[in-house]
Amino acid sequence: MAREAGVSASTVSRALHTRGYASREVRERVQAVAQRLGYVPNHMARNLRSRTSTAIGVLISDLRNPFYADLAAGIEEVLRSEGHQMILVNDNGDPEEEMHAAETLLAMQVAGVIVTPVAAGCPKMLSENGIHVVCADRQLGRAGSDAVLSDNKLGARELTEHLLGFGHERIGLLIDETKWSTGAGRLAGFRAAYEAAGIELDENLIVYTSFDAEAARQTTSELLDQQHVTAILSANNVLAQGALAELKARRLKIPQRISLAAYDDVPWMSLVQPGITTVDQHTVDLGRSCAQLLLARIRDELPARRRVIRVAPRLVIRGSTGPAPRK
Repeated sequence: MAREAGVSASTVSRALHTRGYASREVRERVQAVAQRLGYVPNHMARNLRSRTSTAIGVLISDLRNPFYADLAAGIEEVLRSEGHQMILVNDNGDPEEEMHAAETLLAMQVAGVIVTPVAAGCPKMLSENGIHVVCADRQLGRAGSDAVLSDNKLGARELTEHLLGFGHERIGLLIDETKWSTGAGRLAGFRAAYEAAGIELDENLIVYTSFDAEAARQTTSELLDQQHVTAILSANNVLAQGALAELKARRLKIPQRISLAAYDDVPWMSLVQPGITTVDQHTVDLGRSCAQLLLARIRDELPARRRVIRVAPRLVIRGSTGPAPRK
């Protein structure tokens, strides 16, 4: 390239990497030669040489879920603006795949990793190997990593209080897990709303299912067959999809016969009729906060102690919730 452009190799490096001086004319000439020759910079080699990396690993659980897609979009927006590259890996919510992906990112010498952890071992392993880690959306146990979380307890409490305010005392809670901070917080918020209202909660109204729309539909069917409920609260958008499918299959009018609410606003919820009352987690903003926190940690701009940022959710009221039917 230096020979083709008529300059030295060091000038080529400065012109392509925008570090050091090179005149505008030289930069344009070198870049034109690079384009003509199909030159692509080897970032891995540059990282090894400089012992620094601009690559950031992002490990998420399910790219098909709009929540994780929006989270990744917020992360990428900040990383790109700061001159970093995002390496996105979908681990399908599987602990073994997550650990394998983490080991791969470690071998690639990324500067940091943002992860929606499936198991505590992943962020622990990365941190022990000198990689800066931010846990997104959830944290497991007493992990020592920085984290950016939605205030799940507050969001679920407000959503439950909204239903209780309509006179719904028998609200079925459809939930898939409580071992992560997300599910645990949403269950805690559901319980807290009942306690604050002075209404005894029937534990049979809390039903557990898999993180799968079809499984959620089947669980909703069993709930409706076995319990008298006037409203259903789904703990996330995937479960809401299954619950809605079952209610429509039974031709139950929403909200006249039964109200439906869900945690985690995604696009389809505003497109169906009636629109679904939900909690907006500001997911893109949550992703931006993850990237900003990680970059601040990489730049050594923060004290050593662990930092946890909580993003306040917002109740979004639509037509799927209304007064409880008269007995």
